Amino acid sequence: MNILHLPKWYPHRYDDQDGDFVARHVAAIAAQPGGRSAVVFAAVARGPLGQLIEEEIDLRGPVPTWRYYYRARPTGLAPLDKPLKLLLWLWCQRRGLRAVRRHWAGQRPTMLHAHVLLRTGLLAWLLSRAWRIPYLLTEHWTAYLPPRVASLPGWRRVLTRWVVRRAGALHTVSGALAEALAGLGARARRTAVIYNVIDTELFRPALASPDEARRLLHVAAFHDDVKNLSGVLRVVARLRPAWPGLRLRVAGYGPDEPHLLALAAELGLLADGTVQWLGKLPHAAVAAEMQAATALVSFSRAETFGVVLLEARACGRPVVATRVGGVPELFEPAGTYGLLVAPDDEAALLAALHAVLSQPAAFAPVVLRASAEQCSPARVGRQFHELYTSLARG
Repeated sequence: MNILHLPKWYPHRYDDQDGDFVARHVAAIAAQPGGRSAVVFAAVARGPLGQLIEEEIDLRGPVPTWRYYYRARPTGLAPLDKPLKLLLWLWCQRRGLRAVRRHWAGQRPTMLHAHVLLRTGLLAWLLSRAWRIPYLLTEHWTAYLPPRVASLPGWRRVLTRWVVRRAGALHTVSGALAEALAGLGARARRTAVIYNVIDTELFRPALASPDEARRLLHVAAFHDDVKNLSGVLRVVARLRPAWPGLRLRVAGYGPDEPHLLALAAELGLLADGTVQWLGKLPHAAVAAEMQAATALVSFSRAETFGVVLLEARACGRPVVATRVGGVPELFEPAGTYGLLVAPDDEAALLAALHAVLSQPAAFAPVVLRASAEQCSPARVGRQFHELYTSLARG
């Protein structure tokens, strides 16, 4: 089986963690016997280019990958640049498809897998019509969840319904996201819920027990309208008097970092070291932080899955998070893996953090670790293999 992956988000030269969860899915799929995968990815360049389009080819690993970058302002005239960038994206895809077929000694794909709508799905539909092969859609985007879907323009909802209904299958990373898309009328012939991948070899309990110091960890992109780190900072400021020596370690990066740093300083959290800014961390460093933490805290307003929540559990650490999107289905039975609160309820977050800090031993690391095994690369890869096989037979 030749599987061609068409991702909208994927790690690239400007950000090696952008779309990392998509890359993990692709790697888990490629590790399964009986098939081979390739990736064609194109995106607007975030820096100057020596020419209109630049190509990167990576054939070193199990997933041959063609990355293309095109200029953000091809002409400098905004009315012309928008349609021109779409044409450049299509041209990059065409070059990539030709390169993949040459790499596969002239063979065409037997399965198309588009990751994150919308243009990738429309391209998959066109190719499936031309080559008479099935296509699968994977969706991760929180914009389709009820709290955010009103911001989507009508034309996008119509096209989403149209392309999903024609897909061989729709894959989502949570039941909540599948329900949200169904609520928009975006139903495929079959729907599969397959979780995101957790590196269970890297994210595992530490050999030594964490020290007695109370340490919270927050790991997320700095998009405060969604992740609401500002709410966490305000709650920690209120929590600090009851817990002398409390530390909140913040890992991540993103556009709202200056605003969040200013808020932390205003609350007096930086001067005494209560909040410690870690910046962007590689996965191994994130795992080490989780192993040393008392608990992970997340105060998001929307989550389709929440990879870091399962990574913390794989390290045997409990989680305090919000009851949004796909998170509740990962926390059944209630109270076993941590505590959930309503989004934007800072009083509830304060009480939940106080409870976890008071009794961290109430959450058994063995139980937390076992629950994360459902996201291991081998298990997720097998689930995708079964889905591909059923589509090929169908």
